[in-house]
Amino acid sequence: MTLAQILMLVVLALMISGKTPLYLTAIIGATIAGLAAGFPLSGGEDVTIVSLLNAGLHPVIVDMAGVLLFIGIMEKAGFLDVIIKKVIEVGRKVGAGPGVCTAGGIAAGIIGALTGFTQPAITASITGPAAIKLGVDPHKTAGVQAHAGHLGNFGGFTHPTMVAVIATAGITYGLINVFGAITALSVFAISYFRLKKEEKAKGIKLDDEEIKEIVAEFEETSGEISFGKAIFPFLVLLVLFIFGYPVFLVGILAALLVVFLARMPFFDGEKAMLGGLTRIATPLVATVGFLYMSGVIREVGLVAVVSELFDPALRVAPLIIMLLVSALTGLFTQSLAASAAIIIPFLEVVLGTGVSPLAAAVPAVGGAALTQYYLTGGPVAALATAVPVVPGSELKAANRFQRPSILGGVAVLFIITLLLMIIM
Repeated sequence: MTLAQILMLVVLALMISGKTPLYLTAIIGATIAGLAAGFPLSGGEDVTIVSLLNAGLHPVIVDMAGVLLFIGIMEKAGFLDVIIKKVIEVGRKVGAGPGVCTAGGIAAGIIGALTGFTQPAITASITGPAAIKLGVDPHKTAGVQAHAGHLGNFGGFTHPTMVAVIATAGITYGLINVFGAITALSVFAISYFRLKKEEKAKGIKLDDEEIKEIVAEFEETSGEISFGKAIFPFLVLLVLFIFGYPVFLVGILAALLVVFLARMPFFDGEKAMLGGLTRIATPLVATVGFLYMSGVIREVGLVAVVSELFDPALRVAPLIIMLLVSALTGLFTQSLAASAAIIIPFLEVVLGTGVSPLAAAVPAVGGAALTQYYLTGGPVAALATAVPVVPGSELKAANRFQRPSILGGVAVLFIITLLLMIIM
């Protein structure tokens, strides 16, 4: 077992370093450690490699499929585009330049949360230049819109680490997404009010005609689809999630509601729904791999070792320690996916103290979801992709603007964690 524990530590170090393929390292490394511990490949023993692999096929994968069925039809019917445009329109009307770039980031975050692909450049290519014309500094414009990753990862349904945390904690989608959205939106809110304060200090003011000309490009009419019609199935989905109904069935029900409202033939609706499932490949492999690795870590005794090491602190404040571990891991790895190598095993340790699974899951995924962007703005699909489409922006300056807002989001998550400690 000692040899197996050492091998698992090597595997975790490789995953954190980013120098080897993440998911293959988890699966192959866990298998080698399991064999070193003496677990047979298969057979009648209580613990085998096959039984640990099968444990990775968690019901949360079924839940994820239900969500993706819904997303597929929302995109095909054009409902998702209507929601995004309305978010941007409201942002402009409420907050002029700061409102435009903030809404652009939120819109990109919504896309990421629902599709599993958070790409701020999608909306920043339009809202970025518009916000600059409305008086917002280019670096800060890029920085705000790249906050999208917080919302896409922590408020979404398909990021591998989010899925693995949900599966490990034994909870479902719903409240964890609500807490994630609140935390992510707090980051946007802090940046927005910082920009508004700067706007007021500079005395920036444009007349109505200038504003109308600037925003005309992204406030196109959306045909026959009203915002109320577009948002209704999504609200039904969220409400039923929160009340704990089976996620897979809720996803199908909401998808059928979209088919009905869009007056789409059911054969076409089914095809669009199944098209949404094409996004399940990466989170499926990642979930199986992380949960399999987690099972091996537990069976070789590494969880028990870590539990003993942190026992004094865990006795006092297990949820705060979980948040601290997650935040530091995200800070150093700059990747929520790579952070799973530490987050998942430590989450098992925290759950062993008897805390509420939901209360433990929120800081587990939330800490890294925020701090992964702190040092550089994120290495993948984040600030580095927004900067090229925001004229005059530069990555280091944009990231410097992001940092106080990210720390503010960590403070909000800390408060949420304290509240969860009290009420759950």
